Amino acid sequence: MRRIGWLDCSSGVSGDMLLGALTELEAVRVADVADMLGLQGTFASAGTSRAGIRATTVEVQPADDQPHRRLDDVLGIIRDANLPARVADRATAVFERLAAAEARVHGTSVQSVEFHEVGAVDAIVDIVGVCLGIETLALDELVAGPIALGGGHITTGHGVLPVPGPAVLELLTTCSLVAGGGPVDHELATPTGVALLAELATGSGPMPPMRIDRVGVGAGSRELTERANVLRLVVGEEADTHDRHDDWQVLAANVDDLDPRLWPVVIERLLSAGAADAWLTPIVMKKGRPAHTISVLCDEQTAEAARTVLFAETSTIGVRSSPVSKHALAREWLTVDIDGQSMRVKVARYDGAVVNASPEFDDAVRVAAVLGRPVKSILAAAVAAASDALS
Repeated sequence: MRRIGWLDCSSGVSGDMLLGALTELEAVRVADVADMLGLQGTFASAGTSRAGIRATTVEVQPADDQPHRRLDDVLGIIRDANLPARVADRATAVFERLAAAEARVHGTSVQSVEFHEVGAVDAIVDIVGVCLGIETLALDELVAGPIALGGGHITTGHGVLPVPGPAVLELLTTCSLVAGGGPVDHELATPTGVALLAELATGSGPMPPMRIDRVGVGAGSRELTERANVLRLVVGEEADTHDRHDDWQVLAANVDDLDPRLWPVVIERLLSAGAADAWLTPIVMKKGRPAHTISVLCDEQTAEAARTVLFAETSTIGVRSSPVSKHALAREWLTVDIDGQSMRVKVARYDGAVVNASPEFDDAVRVAAVLGRPVKSILAAAVAAASDALS
């Protein structure tokens, strides 16, 4: 069976939170990482709690004061360390993402960026340690839940900056991670944490169906009164999800007097209200009048909202409903690279085997516009890239 990891980022993400969760899973030891990097100082982990939840925190304290480092300095430390090749490559890629984001938001070159917040020993240990821990877990998929970014302001080496920070937002433009502001006015997602997920996560979304083996909990440095400041890494085996669910309904209405230009709006409003699907079927009504049947697939929780949309946005005066069963396959998002542009591909599985890989069409349109290529060629390239990544 495929091994899956899912990250609960509802309280944000940082390098030390990720490293703490992996340490609790015994996938990595921070002292071992320091030894590999040839660093001297205090490198340890300890149990703690946040809002009553047990968690692991890591302590990284170098023996000497550390200078601000540029990209070549950091990559030299990684290159000279005794690291597995894949770990070194991933850690290098994370720092290159960080440098590119910092250069973009501060209007300078990648090689000129000084890592005020991320160039110190603690960030190097965090990044290398997380890459090493993920390698140890040997996951087939790593899915990141929606990332809470926080709000307010933070004092940095560049001065007082808004939260989410400019580098965090820039990093999010390079991947398909889902993120949102709040729920508290503190920095919850750091550039280091977001860069790690942008590089390592293979998908973004809610926890996939799985048989859970272990849970690692990493503690954030701040004790928040509003919520548990922790990141949870859930590890398990993929579960088959082509199970039958009987709590679905199809709502339907026949309409023969609506301006046809409104139908796209109606369907969009239904989907925004929580419907799983909505579609039109051409029909012929009494007296030979052409018309449409609007059909809506929804669960019990969203049925009333869907009916409200039908009555408000169409000219129908009656909506019928029928109970139906639904069989759903396991699916996740895969991010692929098309000539430097990120694209999402929805992957569906049956009994663990990939049965469909469908590029997100809106992403294809965006990438085609940026690259000046036909949309059909971008779709084909995305399917090929997904096939390579899944093979």
